[in-house]
Amino acid sequence: MTSLAAVAAYVPAGRVPIEEPAGRLGLSAMQVKVFRRYHRLGEVARDPGGGLGDLLRGALDRLEGLRGQEHRVRYVLHARTFPTVTPYGHDPLRRLCEEYGLGHATAFSVGHHACASGLLALDAAGRLLAADGDPDGLALVLTGEKAFTGEAQLVPDTSFFGEGAAACLVAASGERDRMLCYATELRGEFDSEEPELALEFQRIYAEALAAAITAAVGRAGLAVDGIAAILPHNVNHQAWKQVCRILGYPRERVLLDHVTGTGHLFCADSFVNYRTAKERGLLRPGEPYVVAAAGAGLGAAFSAMVLVH
Repeated sequence: MTSLAAVAAYVPAGRVPIEEPAGRLGLSAMQVKVFRRYHRLGEVARDPGGGLGDLLRGALDRLEGLRGQEHRVRYVLHARTFPTVTPYGHDPLRRLCEEYGLGHATAFSVGHHACASGLLALDAAGRLLAADGDPDGLALVLTGEKAFTGEAQLVPDTSFFGEGAAACLVAASGERDRMLCYATELRGEFDSEEPELALEFQRIYAEALAAAITAAVGRAGLAVDGIAAILPHNVNHQAWKQVCRILGYPRERVLLDHVTGTGHLFCADSFVNYRTAKERGLLRPGEPYVVAAAGAGLGAAFSAMVLVH
């Protein structure tokens, strides 16, 4: 059963108030007020002097479980929100593999689920390892992107993107953080920039994400009220308030610590929240928890994964 062997996260120390990207993107004072007061967004994480390689390096340097195990890593997957994350001709993933002794591994990117691609990458890593049949094999899932374009700085009417990264070492089996179930619903009808569809996406968002969580928990043979914690993607407080109301789940058990101070860290949210939950003692041995995310781009994806710590 797929398990998380080690998880590390890196969020740069730099912060900018949301007014800074909002001004560059032409948002009105009223729109900023809505983000602050309604969505409870305040600052976003930024590393103005570093590139994507520096972000991912920050996470890799903190992944102590990788030390001495590099030879066991068969796959390196970079989960992306956007199809293009660096200027043409730059390949930081390949350079990092060589730098960290992973040049022998098969390295590739995973996308098309937008901000839910991190969960897709975990599932893909587990499937690849299971198909290999090597009980000692490992996969490395990397997440993190730079907010280097206007589109990569703002989720319209929803959130601001921040910069951060995470590294997760995945094993085919293990005693802790075992994956019980992964569920995702793809909605291809949202592959459009029509304003009407954007409004419809906002309308069905909470219900669709709640349905994905319910499906994953049910397939794992559990009930929602038996889930110890939900580790969300950090879009905003209001969205998760709605999801919790639909689920009948206590909002205080959804870890929203990083929403106000870092912004939405692309696909890295789940892993940053995992590190915080573990450090705060919110994940106890033998208890199930949910990691959930939604993404829109080439259609929409609503995803949830149930693991047991």
